[in-house]
Amino acid sequence: MAGTTFAVAPAQAATYPSWDELQAAKANTAAAAAAVEQITSLIAQLEQNVETTRAEAELRMTEYLDAQQRYDDAARKAAELQALAQQTATEAATAKQNAGQVAAQLYRSGGGDLSVDLFLESGDDVATDALLSKLGNMEKMVERTSEVYRSAQAKTNNAQSLEDQAAVAEAEREKLRIAAEQALAAAQEAQAAAEAALAESQAKKIELDQQLAFMKDAEAKTTAAYEEGERIKREEEERRRQEALRTGAPGAVASSGWARPAAGYISDGFGPRPVICGGGYCSSGYHYAYDIATGCWAPIYAANSGIVTIAGWSGSYGNYVKINHGGGISTGYAHISEGGILVGSGQWVDAGQQIAWSGTTGASTGCHLHFEVWDGGTRINPGPFMADRGVGLG
Repeated sequence: MAGTTFAVAPAQAATYPSWDELQAAKANTAAAAAAVEQITSLIAQLEQNVETTRAEAELRMTEYLDAQQRYDDAARKAAELQALAQQTATEAATAKQNAGQVAAQLYRSGGGDLSVDLFLESGDDVATDALLSKLGNMEKMVERTSEVYRSAQAKTNNAQSLEDQAAVAEAEREKLRIAAEQALAAAQEAQAAAEAALAESQAKKIELDQQLAFMKDAEAKTTAAYEEGERIKREEEERRRQEALRTGAPGAVASSGWARPAAGYISDGFGPRPVICGGGYCSSGYHYAYDIATGCWAPIYAANSGIVTIAGWSGSYGNYVKINHGGGISTGYAHISEGGILVGSGQWVDAGQQIAWSGTTGASTGCHLHFEVWDGGTRINPGPFMADRGVGLG
């Protein structure tokens, strides 16, 4: 899937009012009304620009998640076929060995026995009866030998058929792996564009919001007085945010360097499950993660140190963070609350560092953390993986 280049409307393309212009316009009712209308229009343009790029990012991320789902399903099928082929090949080898043993027994009990000719030449009725009885037994053994050989051959053919199916499944898996990687690249590019559009608009929108409030505030006589009031409000909001971060205890880091990503019991494990729909999305019929019932707005921690590769809206995952820990290992954190992502793409995070607040965005029916572990591009069972590193998830 080819990457997409996004054109973000540059801020300089619009004409923004200066504070001096607004100060002068405020004394004139008509000018003030025009300024309010202009600022309102500029804010709407900025919001639309962000919404457009976010929608594109969501589309690309949905395509990526679908591609990854197909790859994971194909990888699981290929592994199951290969295991079955090996088991059947072992059974075929055992059947051939049994057939050989039966043939050897047949030979020892009558095959190549020269006494047959002697019995026929003797004319002895008793000897002839004994010989016929012996030949009857040999016929039964021949039939048994043939059946064993037929069974061995059938098992051999079945093993070869399964090997052929596994080879086809592995080839399909490789195609899907490449498609998933390409879809991920497109999704990351789209998300980077959305983040750039958001960052560009946020700074300008803060000023525009302040200007709009200033024009509507009959009590604010000067720009300086209004800006001072806004500064105090921002400092108070930042103080509250930092206090929330400080009081959220960091995830306990084990000697392995790994940490439990959230507190709560395991509400759903790794494996097949019914399709779950919520938030306008539906999950797949196979759950490649652990769900940790955290409750709403509970802290989520980085399971290990690494670089954030995804941080934003991701379709059915809702708000989603993915961290690359190196060595082919990554972890994913889905259904984060609106406004609950505390890190950005490309940022380094430490093990146990808070990265988000739990929520129920995307295909979710209640606040929880959907926690994934990736190994070489494939999602694996996070329970045993974390347990091997001294960290329990539930």
